Amino acid sequence: MPQITVDYSDNLADGFDRPAFARDLHSAVVDIAAAKPPACKTRFRRTEDPVVGPDSEGHALVHVHIALLAGRPDETKARLTETVLDLLRRYVKPAGGQRLHASAEIRDLDPSYRKYEGE
Repeated sequence: MPQITVDYSDNLADGFDRPAFARDLHSAVVDIAAAKPPACKTRFRRTEDPVVGPDSEGHALVHVHIALLAGRPDETKARLTETVLDLLRRYVKPAGGQRLHASAEIRDLDPSYRKYEGE
């Protein structure tokens, strides 16, 4: 916990500083949502062929999913979501006049969530 997944369109590969984004995102999750630093885990998933409305050209997409253990108030989740969007503005630079569509979602992990750490 927290489980973070970042889906981003392949046309952003060179314009997205993923390590810096993850570092600052982890700091924000610790500060805002009281997570422990070693618990922050981020996966980046590159997606192909972004399509927005009728257009298959000229758009770049990023969506950040953050799943936290239940119990945080809606205000905390909203503050974290706004911080994620600010970080995306800082670390994502679409190339060639592409329009960036960035979004974020904070949700509670299902009560069935368990984890295992081993070698």
